[in-house]
Amino acid sequence: MSLYTQDCRTPSGESFNLRALRGQVLLIVNVASRCGFTPQMEGLEKLYQEYRDQGFTVLAFPCNQFGRQSPESSAGFGAFCERRYAVTFPLMEKVKVNGREAHPLFVHLRRQAPGVLGSTPVKWNFTKFLVGRDGQVIRRFGPRAVPRSLRGAIEEALETPFSA
Repeated sequence: MSLYTQDCRTPSGESFNLRALRGQVLLIVNVASRCGFTPQMEGLEKLYQEYRDQGFTVLAFPCNQFGRQSPESSAGFGAFCERRYAVTFPLMEKVKVNGREAHPLFVHLRRQAPGVLGSTPVKWNFTKFLVGRDGQVIRRFGPRAVPRSLRGAIEEALETPFSA
């Protein structure tokens, strides 16, 4: 199973081609609109603006599994992010990140980068997975890791050449 073979959808339900991102460094984040960490959306957008021309993309997946902090529809979440944080990076449809109904992408990410003490479940909103140009997870960051603190890891990942 590869990260690039996962079926992802935009907030409007259209298919999103992950294969088109092969060779890029990705930051995949489960996000929410009513979470204490929601202001991180601004920092995620800053990272995207700063590094996108070097082959970096943020992918945000709204999730309502933690305290029901993202109750709106996928489209409603997208409108909120565009209005409140002027987000331009790709937003995906709402997913579950844990449990039997977890999106296969997050099952894959969790297996590649377990959390503290080897546990695989995502503990809260704004857990971040940094993925290298080769599609392998480099590192998992907890919700308290503010976007600007990831700059060094992102820059290091961007320096790694892509070999098909």
